[in-house]
Amino acid sequence: MANVASQRAGVNTVPVTDPHAKLIDAAIELADQHLFPKANDVDRAGVLPTKQLDVLAEAGMYGLFSPSEVGGLSADRATIHRVHETIAGGCLTTAFVWTQHGGPARATALAAGPMHDAWAARLATGEARGGVAFAHLLRPGPPLIRATESAGGWTFAGTAPFVSGWGNIDVVLTAARHGDNVIWALLDATDGPTLRSDRLHLAAIDSSITVELTFTDHAVMAEQITHVETFDDWLTGYKDGLRTNGSLALGITGRCLQLLGPSPLDDEFAIARAELDAATAEQMPDARSQAATLAVRAASALVSASGGSAVLLGHHAQRLAREAMFLLVQGQTPEIKAHNVRRLTSSG
Repeated sequence: MANVASQRAGVNTVPVTDPHAKLIDAAIELADQHLFPKANDVDRAGVLPTKQLDVLAEAGMYGLFSPSEVGGLSADRATIHRVHETIAGGCLTTAFVWTQHGGPARATALAAGPMHDAWAARLATGEARGGVAFAHLLRPGPPLIRATESAGGWTFAGTAPFVSGWGNIDVVLTAARHGDNVIWALLDATDGPTLRSDRLHLAAIDSSITVELTFTDHAVMAEQITHVETFDDWLTGYKDGLRTNGSLALGITGRCLQLLGPSPLDDEFAIARAELDAATAEQMPDARSQAATLAVRAASALVSASGGSAVLLGHHAQRLAREAMFLLVQGQTPEIKAHNVRRLTSSG
């Protein structure tokens, strides 16, 4: 139990390489001194203040997603997970919008040609900020966005639900299906004649400004394509990356346990993190579920311990409980969903 205090604070105790230690310290300071004290105000604002993202950029947090070759930090996995967890424990709304930046930052860093030259360095510093539109790829049935070859590039048509950060991002990395392939394009994150955003209102992190995008024969130039891959290859990569999303649940749990005080959940928290870190791709859905349902339990315990004041909108407990609920479905796969339902309905 020697490390419980740091665990409850939302700080990962997994060793990280020394060059990134200052980044971890900066994340802890941001979470505790800036993000958490303002988290309830952000939650109720309806719009994420740009300043929240500016302070992350000023601290170099946007470089977490990019290699040093383009001005990023070339952070190792342990560092990435620790920073995600810490920032999420400060303010999940801010963390969620910032996390989406990783998609375009990585894609442009790996791309060749115009997309790399125009965006990779700017995204690595946070001078430009990005989001993602790919959740629709996980939906069963016909593709929600189709790509059709056209003169000079492609045409995208369809809808992308749950695109976060609208109004705080410059570009959106968008996926469209073309047969067995996924076409990835970096598009301007602005409404226009062929691209319309319709805001969705969420029970948690509503200030993220999450929208549904509608593409109506939207022209995509060849130079806007970052890469093309098969759907099966994408799905394999997506499942391999599920560990990072688990850090968001750990962040909420850590903050709840810090506010709650010592409890048996401290040991469960350490176990949940360790199992996430050790999980293979096949084991990850169960480990993700363990982390997500633990966040719900920790938030529920905090609500109960806080008493009637916990249901006031100015109280951290009710916000954390709603955020824990949100993380039950964020980044979910059918396997994670099944594990969640099993855990939450088990009499044991």
